[in-house]
Amino acid sequence: MSENDRRDALAGFHTADLDPQLIADVARQGLEVRRVDDASRDETDPWLNAVARGFLDGERSDVQREAFFERTAYRRKLGVFDGEAPSASVPVATFASWQAELTVPGGAMPACAISSVTVAPTHRRRGLLRSLMAGELRTALGHGFPIAVLTVSESSIYGRFGFAPAAAAAHWEIKVRRARWIGPVAPGRIDFLSREDGRALAPDLHARTRLRSPGEIEMPGGHWDRIFGTRPDADKPENLRVLQYRGQDGAVDGLVVYSVTENHDDYSESTVDVALLLAATDEAYAGLWRFLLSMDLIGTIRASELAVDEPLWWMIADQRAATITVRDHQYLRVLDVPAALAARRYDAAEELVLQVDDPLEIASGVYVVRVDDEGAAVVDVVDDAPPGLALSRLGVAELSAILLGGVSPVTLARAGRIVSDDPARLARLFATPTAPRLSFWY
Repeated sequence: MSENDRRDALAGFHTADLDPQLIADVARQGLEVRRVDDASRDETDPWLNAVARGFLDGERSDVQREAFFERTAYRRKLGVFDGEAPSASVPVATFASWQAELTVPGGAMPACAISSVTVAPTHRRRGLLRSLMAGELRTALGHGFPIAVLTVSESSIYGRFGFAPAAAAAHWEIKVRRARWIGPVAPGRIDFLSREDGRALAPDLHARTRLRSPGEIEMPGGHWDRIFGTRPDADKPENLRVLQYRGQDGAVDGLVVYSVTENHDDYSESTVDVALLLAATDEAYAGLWRFLLSMDLIGTIRASELAVDEPLWWMIADQRAATITVRDHQYLRVLDVPAALAARRYDAAEELVLQVDDPLEIASGVYVVRVDDEGAAVVDVVDDAPPGLALSRLGVAELSAILLGGVSPVTLARAGRIVSDDPARLARLFATPTAPRLSFWY
């Protein structure tokens, strides 16, 4: 597929026809699968209610439904409907996806981002999730996506579909008085902003920062208003505070959104929760964190979706002041092996063979990977592994896990997940200097 053809195919994904096998699988159960009309509240409101039910939330208010409707037309929304149900307009399964851009080492590639995956308790154990996932992954591949991405509420579900955690997230809880700042003193200026002004600055600043971190994607539509409390259904937006960091050249290089919870028994032990911290420069990073750690009356700072290699660890005198919990976060699923491997850059010239097994038969095959001295990869599909080249046998989940460099093939080989002639050699190829991350949920 040429680059122009790929762009055209990607553009047509949102309204693409449903996968015929998906339609047939669902119909055999007396159900119907169809795309929800983005322009119809009559269709999107019941769909949103089904999603809320699937994530154990309460029924949405009209204000919430209107805010969702106005901000999510970019999502391809599917629903499975049961005509015999008392509320036939409310789907018994939901699925949403959209075009995003995934940052990879040395570059970026189109990604099919997935969210709002639910099946009603009344219709579980029927294979609806498998049918939806397999059908939409086939459609995504057919429209030029080399990879699919998602964040998960239940981590045990998606491995059987070829997904694997590829970018972990760290949750920090810092005891402020123990921490003591020993990092640099940034020369810029920090000021408070209105939530609206911070919201206006955030997209451009995020565009500057996300391309430096493998695992990041573009912020989905509607998320900025949620983070800054600028959508009409925001919960207690008055509790949010916004700071900016301006460098000596006057450019805004950093933003932080946080809230404070008072400790009514001891005001000096109040808690700061950091909702988002964007820093396009090292100075902005140091300046914002130093400010947070020097605030009066604050005993604890909590921050989530941080990287596992935060420089902050080396900017505090007592590292035991920070309790860090690491969890799986950004999941990847390779769809097109040659395109996915060619999208990133490598630090070593290499030639080896990957034999990939895919439970959905989307990415199975034998691939010869040749990386030149500039770090660019060319990947050929072959019938059999050529003699004389190091061979690694792995599933598509394992390939997805190592793609960003956050998981070592040596680790997976020791765990019995990869069988390789030389796992250390494979690890050197996929190693990256920066741990992958994703700074939000979607």
